Amino acid sequence: MKALRLPGIFLLCVLAARALTVATYNVENYLVTDRMVEGVFRQAYPKPESEKAALRRVIGAIAPDILAIQEMGKRPFLEELRKDLRAEGQDYPHAEVLEAGDEDRHVALLSKIPPKSVQRHARLAVRYNGKRDIVKRGVLEATFPTVHGDLTIFVVHLKSRRTEDESDPEGVAQRGAEAEAVRDLVLTRFPDPAKGLFLICGDFNDTRGSRAVRAITKRGDADVAEILRAGDSRGETWTHFYRREDTYSRIDYLAVSAELKKLIRGGRGHIHDGPGVAEASDHRPVYLRLKD
Repeated sequence: MKALRLPGIFLLCVLAARALTVATYNVENYLVTDRMVEGVFRQAYPKPESEKAALRRVIGAIAPDILAIQEMGKRPFLEELRKDLRAEGQDYPHAEVLEAGDEDRHVALLSKIPPKSVQRHARLAVRYNGKRDIVKRGVLEATFPTVHGDLTIFVVHLKSRRTEDESDPEGVAQRGAEAEAVRDLVLTRFPDPAKGLFLICGDFNDTRGSRAVRAITKRGDADVAEILRAGDSRGETWTHFYRREDTYSRIDYLAVSAELKKLIRGGRGHIHDGPGVAEASDHRPVYLRLKD
């Protein structure tokens, strides 16, 4: 309790000096939507309380200092999660949500550290099918102080693999175009990415060898970021369970700059597989821990 009474600048320095944990997590429809609940189809139904409790258990086990979120509802839903986490011992005084082209599902951030800056790219331009469009869920950009220098995090949730245009099965072209727009945004912030301290994270909705994931990490022959290797306690690397097809895949990533990778404990990330993870979401969170 005494720490909360420290002057703001001093408290910021204390927090920034700690080794940080950064996680990304698709929390699966933390909003009101049509869904199956205990085998029954429900229309306009909130995320069940059992799933919310499991979600908080997962977040509490990782205890990230910075949590990047996908599939969050509007601000009241994020505030509900923040309030419930605080009641269970995980306090996130800083919360950001980006409302972009997708009216329902948003990217968001919870942080124990005050960001130095936040930018909401709600209408990031992209060309798709020969026309101007936008990255539907936008990009949430935030910069945080750390003991190693300022760390910039770009939170993304690329186009789903649902076919919405018959000329673009499973949205491959749209997702690739969105990824290129995200990468180009990162390069406006870090023209020499080899010297930057940044992280592109979230649900890329595609596998490692796909056009979208390659676009995030490279422009031409030039490296932009590297997909951080990650596995769970058994060495498994999947992050998404597709219930309809009964399949597992890796579609959630931490793409790190070369300078950031040098600062990561063990040079790799982790996929959480502890209690509650199967009930909380159809995704598993991915996280990294920085060195002291």
